[in-house]
Amino acid sequence: MYEISYAKFLILSLIQHDWKYPLHPHIMQIDHIGIAVSDLEDAIKTYEEILNAPCYKREIVATQKVETAFFQAGDSKVELLGATSPESVIRTFIEKRGQGIHHIAFEVNDIESEMKRLRNEGFTFIHDEPMPGADNKRICFLHPKGSHGVLIELCESIKSP
Repeated sequence: MYEISYAKFLILSLIQHDWKYPLHPHIMQIDHIGIAVSDLEDAIKTYEEILNAPCYKREIVATQKVETAFFQAGDSKVELLGATSPESVIRTFIEKRGQGIHHIAFEVNDIESEMKRLRNEGFTFIHDEPMPGADNKRICFLHPKGSHGVLIELCESIKSP
């Protein structure tokens, strides 16, 4: 008889579950996980091997002084972040904490209303207004002091006219 541990059963059940229910009426899903890397080219090769998929998009976000590389991972994405300048927040992050997970991004329907809702709940934001981000998104970041040390990004797709 085939035996499976409870832990394996639980993990397989979670992986195979159809998670279509929104986390909150305005927070739709995890959009991506941002990973800060020192060498973007090397990291792209590594994640192509890990995910067995090519990088589908690269983009420079001049306002953030960062270059991004995206990979599809199921319904979510992995975003590699490489600094394009010594003044980049990614370079500062890596110098302080090393390479690794930089942020978790949640897709929202209306970024302004989510910012208002979260401010009313006592959260603070790194910037007062949404700004342009990669992948045709408007973004903002919750200060990690209010979210147990995790940098949370809210992102809203820019609607095409």
